[in-house]
Amino acid sequence: MGYNVWSDVSGIANKIQEDAYFVMREVSTMQGLIKTFNDAQGMNPRIGYEYNQGTAQEVSDADDLTSSSFTPSAGQTLTPKEIGLQFFVSDARARSELPENIMTDASRELGLAAADKVESDLIGLLNDLTGGTVGTAGTAIVWGHVSAAIARARSANKSNAVPLACVIHGYQWQVLAKAASVAGSSSVAQAAGFTEEMTRRGFVSNFMGVPMYQVYAAADTDGDFYGGVFPRDAIAIDWRKPITIEIERDASRRGYEINMSAIYAVGLWRPALGITLVADATAPTV
Repeated sequence: MGYNVWSDVSGIANKIQEDAYFVMREVSTMQGLIKTFNDAQGMNPRIGYEYNQGTAQEVSDADDLTSSSFTPSAGQTLTPKEIGLQFFVSDARARSELPENIMTDASRELGLAAADKVESDLIGLLNDLTGGTVGTAGTAIVWGHVSAAIARARSANKSNAVPLACVIHGYQWQVLAKAASVAGSSSVAQAAGFTEEMTRRGFVSNFMGVPMYQVYAAADTDGDFYGGVFPRDAIAIDWRKPITIEIERDASRRGYEINMSAIYAVGLWRPALGITLVADATAPTV
């Protein structure tokens, strides 16, 4: 008796090709938290200047005041750089690859790669803030570290009214969330509403009046991550040419070059106003 089974045709049957996935990338967080310049083009460096501080003194009746120096000095420098990336797509590839649209997908990936580079550059600056450091490499983060960093940042800014942001790694946030929710061995008894919100949502948007943000950039080789608490002026980005995608026909190769380029500078602007927050950021297991 003859049976008609799948193996008879499996070698010649059409494969079902599903849409290809994009590599997961870091969501752009830092650019919304820092100072942004977009009033220039070209590669000229931007230099920030800072006045010296005057000191008031007691004087006696009829004393003649003498003039003190009040002159700005050069501070931080933002030096532009150019980034780029290209995909070449042949006509044959573009016409054959379905259900993907390789031209559209390639353009999108170029934009994502550029945004990822900018975010990585900005996160890397948190370790260079000069207002002080809270925490220790290799140790678990605790809420006391966060509160100390916030208090020291407010002191560096001489005000509790200057808006601050707190940026930490998502794995560090897991440690804090566990400590302040039913996932931990004990709850924050003195802040029942805080514990309930952390348990239900896994997140609180503010702590001590400071917005908290999670990022998932790679930790260093020792498994530590350097975050920070800082005001907008501590770090800056200077856009000279926005992320641009250009498609150019290459007739001799029968295809298209899809080119991405951008020109920008990132750097510390007023680093003494920010506090570095360092702790272990290894992947959690419980």
